[in-house]
Amino acid sequence: MKELVQKFRFRKIILAIADAFIVVVAALISNFVLSLWNHGVSQHIMVISITVSVFCCIMSLFMFEAYNKMWRYFSWKDYLSCVYGIVVGMVASCIFVYVIRGHIPMLYPILHCIITIFGVCLFRMLFKQTFIELVECGRSDAKNKRTMIVGGGRATGLLLGEIEHAHTSPNQNDAPYKPVCIIDDAPNKIGTKLRGVPVVGNTSEIQKYAKQMKIEQIIFSIPSCLKDERKRILDACSKTDLPIKVMPFLSDLIFENDTNQSTLLKQIHDINVEDLLGRDPIRFDNQDIKNFISGKICMVTGGGGSIGSELVRQIARYAPKQIIIVDIYENNAYDIQQELRMEYKDTLNLVTLIASVRDYHRMDQIFKRYLPDIVFHAAAHKHVPLMEDSPMEAIKNNIIGTFNTATLAQFYDAEKFVMISTDKAVNPTNVMGASKRCCEMIIQYLSQTRDGKTEFVTTRFGNVLGSNGSVIPLFKRQIESGRPVTVTHRDIIRYFMTIPEAVSLVMEAAAIAHGGEIFVLDMGKPVRILTLAENLIRMYGKKPYEDVPIVFTGLRPGEKIREELLMDEEGLQKTSNKLIFIGKQIDIDAKPFLAKLHELRNAAEKNNEELAVMALHDMVPTFVTPEEFNRKMLLPTG
Repeated sequence: MKELVQKFRFRKIILAIADAFIVVVAALISNFVLSLWNHGVSQHIMVISITVSVFCCIMSLFMFEAYNKMWRYFSWKDYLSCVYGIVVGMVASCIFVYVIRGHIPMLYPILHCIITIFGVCLFRMLFKQTFIELVECGRSDAKNKRTMIVGGGRATGLLLGEIEHAHTSPNQNDAPYKPVCIIDDAPNKIGTKLRGVPVVGNTSEIQKYAKQMKIEQIIFSIPSCLKDERKRILDACSKTDLPIKVMPFLSDLIFENDTNQSTLLKQIHDINVEDLLGRDPIRFDNQDIKNFISGKICMVTGGGGSIGSELVRQIARYAPKQIIIVDIYENNAYDIQQELRMEYKDTLNLVTLIASVRDYHRMDQIFKRYLPDIVFHAAAHKHVPLMEDSPMEAIKNNIIGTFNTATLAQFYDAEKFVMISTDKAVNPTNVMGASKRCCEMIIQYLSQTRDGKTEFVTTRFGNVLGSNGSVIPLFKRQIESGRPVTVTHRDIIRYFMTIPEAVSLVMEAAAIAHGGEIFVLDMGKPVRILTLAENLIRMYGKKPYEDVPIVFTGLRPGEKIREELLMDEEGLQKTSNKLIFIGKQIDIDAKPFLAKLHELRNAAEKNNEELAVMALHDMVPTFVTPEEFNRKMLLPTG
């Protein structure tokens, strides 16, 4: 505040000096003009007049507050204050000169006054305009960052047109871009210009031109780019350590009416981890899902979690008869309840219940009262290291909870039961994965019994981006807090999908299932966690290993170097969706299976950890130690 006051005072002094100069120049001009007609004044009177008029005019301008306004806020009223100040100042100076000299030619002060008013007002007008232009130019330069556009096709032409239009509109904040160059792999385009912006090189030269042309941000503008090529180019862009914005996939672009006029500026978004997955977003048949959900009572266990809450959101779009959220964690359940109430108000029949799937009698009470048509079972403990330390909780919540919920769904004649599984259930190396494989076996066993009308289905997918406890939120917290990013192993790889994709898979599976299937998503190529961490650091505009260290902490208990989506004995069968496959059903021998399940349950209820883990190994023959599995993969175990 003190600095601002000092700057304002400094501007007052500068302006007063400028006004004094104008008064002097105006006096000289007035006398020169009058001398042409022999009406000029003597040199002695000129000196007295100039001295007195400068003093009187400056004092008068101060009195009329002509110096109290910032340049950019000067209005016509402020110009009037200048006129009043000059007139009063000149009258005062005339009186003083008359008192001192006893005589003054009247034409001189009148002309002096007119020229001074014109000079003072013109100076303010010109200075205001110059000041605003300089400030706006500075702001515009700061706001409109030097931008490289990758892609020289039609989309870029439309984009450049919108940027040009935005720069001439009143609200220039809509286009904070200053296109400097275009990158394109077509040799015939290099050296040409698109809307005045030169095409300088191909995608292998992105880093070179980013440095050479002092680029501040990059726009990826190839909406039709194939998935592998998209990932390659985005990886190259991320190595510049510059902010990257991307244009959506061609199928996601929105055009206004039938005129094919795009609104691309509004659709450009910051690059996110999803853009680095190396595959297109997965599309599902919404009509199938709508026909399946509409008018049904849908229960979602674990409805407050990452997957469960998104399930609830998507179910709500298809006009269900009722949604029942069941979750033991009241905070999450409350959050999704309030979100849906705000969005749908009274149009959605929503019931939120606090209950544990481990409590058979409480779940029986819920099933008996609400009689759900479709049950989405998302309640589970999923954190691998935590479940290694507390294996009894994984067995009780995941296995017993699934058995309770699934058998009650069968008893109360639910139409469909959809169990959400994980790639960690395939050849598990940890208690969490083994417990989920056991859950899959329970679902397969119940589908084989055909006792009742319930169709049982399992959905299996990899890691979910942004879910509670996943690696991406952890990396983001570490980067934002200035801490090193921790990666367990240099060679660790994972399959990834987005939460909406995961939930759409669940919904699609529920719609097309006939019972007993394990639905597996084609998740593209697996992603190295180290590469993911490096790219995420670059997306923050920082350099891996320099600005943000990466620390390798070693594999955690029960952790694999790579995950799988299918077991050796499972085959793949195509579905109507080319990215969804069905794993071959594996027959469950009912008698030994039930005996082992009974043994496991007893051990868990007695909290006999050693006996329970042994029983879990016996029940899931593919359950091996991480060391065995990682040796099999011929990779170091870090």
